This record gives sequence, structure tokens and C-alpha cells, in this order.
Amino acid sequence: MRVLSGVQPSGKLHLGNYLGAMKQHIEAQEANECFFFIANYHSLTTVQDAAVLAQLTRDVALDYLALGLDPTRANIFRQTDVPEVTELTWILSTVTGKGLLERATSYKDKVARGIASSMGLFCYPVLMAADILIYHSDVVPVGKDQTQHVEMAQDMAAYFNNTFGCEVLKRPEIKLNEAHVVPGVDGQKMSKSYGNTIDLFDTAKKTRKRIMGIKTDSTPVEDPKNPDTCNVFALYKLLAEPAEVADLEKAYRDGGMGYGDAKGRLADVVERVLGPARQRRDTLAADPDAVEDVLRTCAGKARSVAKNVMTEVREACGLVAGKDTHR
Repeated sequence: MRVLSGVQPSGKLHLGNYLGAMKQHIEAQEANECFFFIANYHSLTTVQDAAVLAQLTRDVALDYLALGLDPTRANIFRQTDVPEVTELTWILSTVTGKGLLERATSYKDKVARGIASSMGLFCYPVLMAADILIYHSDVVPVGKDQTQHVEMAQDMAAYFNNTFGCEVLKRPEIKLNEAHVVPGVDGQKMSKSYGNTIDLFDTAKKTRKRIMGIKTDSTPVEDPKNPDTCNVFALYKLLAEPAEVADLEKAYRDGGMGYGDAKGRLADVVERVLGPARQRRDTLAADPDAVEDVLRTCAGKARSVAKNVMTEVREACGLVAGKDTHR
């Protein structure tokens, strides 16, 4: 089964990215053919500093590799290393009605948050559909907030096939990520937009300090506490072993434990999960040529698939080009 997903290099990746998507992506490589692209075209809607975007793109590759993505079993590559995706974006835009894009809730949400209403932002779902369809993806793992974009890709595949009387573009299926919504330090969904994240690869000291600042209620130390409404426990439950979760839950309900102790336990388990990966990341960052080789090799495999799909797309449309144009 071919699994496709992407991640925007629009800021430092955080614990919400890991628990909400990256962990499932890395697990998927065990039994699937995986294509994971770094969506640097998409990031241009919000990141318009060349040096910053280049660094953030490298950071995403480092983060995935450090967390266990194996480039011999899964492909990680820059979106821009497969230029055919922009060609398919244009072709899909010619068979997609404006009304479909106007119904995109993500676009409305971003504009409401003050992001400039550019054509890139408005047409974002078309580029995302091209990202998915150009690899004949079987499954796209996403969070609930991204399901509409995959549904739009399904629609665009149908529009293209119906318009040109073919079955060239394959309908992708949605796979919801298993993780629950990951709370940030303020209790809202963890997001770069809210400034409430716990970054994946800060130092252990900075990470602990961030965790100790998680918002909690004012229940006295000696009183029982409700783990079901506590942001600290919600995060702990996503990272710790079942026996550890049960032990902390009992401590909450029994009383006699302060939130500072619970935050300390969370910081310990975060370090247990991310500490070894931080060391691997430091080693990888010291050899940028090796990381670049991974990205280029994986991009070559992805582009080979994309070229074959685009050959079928052009033939279906009647687009004729010179013999050497699409090397």
C-alpha cells in the first residue's frame, strides 16, 4: 500500500506534530511504501524569507530522520524536487470549480487569523490534491482538520477522469491519525499559530522549563484532582507507558500531589522519548551532505513515479510536448 503525507516547514516542529502525525508516519514505514514530502511550496504562503525557509526545510528532514524514519524503507524529499507537481496543479485547476475552493474551511480559518488572502492560499487545496494524486497514493493519513483537503483531492481526481473520459488519476482514501488532539501549554490545541508549543528539539533544560509552565487550575496540593480535565495528564497519557499512566492517575485522584510533581513526571517521560533522538539529530546535523544525499535519492524515486503519472495525464488531455521536454 502506498502511503502519502506531507509536512510544512513553516516553523519548528513540536510535540503536537510528533504525536498527531510524525509518529504514525514513522510506524507506517514498517509495512507500506511511504512517500513523505516537505511541503516548501505550501510554506511560501506564510514564510517569505529565503534563508529561513531553506533552514526550516532542512530542519524537517533532520527531525524525521532523528525520530526514526529510515530512508531505505520510506522516502522523504522536498516538494520542490518534483516539479511535475506544479504542472499537475495547473491541469487540475482547469477542471475544478471555484466554488469548491470557496468552501475550504482551512482557508477561511487562516484568513480569519489574519493571514493574507493570497491566490496561493486560496488555491492551496489544488496543490495539495496534486501532491496526493501525482503518486497514485492509496492512503493519506491526516488529522480531522485536514480531511476536507483529501476529500477535495478525491473530487478533483473524479473531475479530471470524467472530463477526459479516463481512469488515470487514482482516488486516495483517508486514514485518520489515531492520536487525540494534543493540548498546548495553554490548553488549546498545540499549534505554532497559538504560540503554545513544546518544541521537539529544544535542550532538555528549555523543554523542562516549558513543561513547568503548562496552565493548570488552582486545586490545593492536598486535594484530589481530576486527571480528565488536566493538560499535563492529557500529554502524559500520550507519551507514558500504561502502568505509568495508571500510577499518575491514582496520584491525581488520591490527593497529596501537586501539579509541579505531575509536570516533573511529564518532563521526565518527554526526555526519555526525545533525548536519544536529540543526540541522533545532532549527529545528522554535523553531516549536511549526507542528509542532502538522502533527500536527493528519495526525490529521485518519487519523481520517477510522478513522471509516469504525468505521462498518462498529458496523453489523456492531449497535451503534446517535444521529445526531450519532460526529462
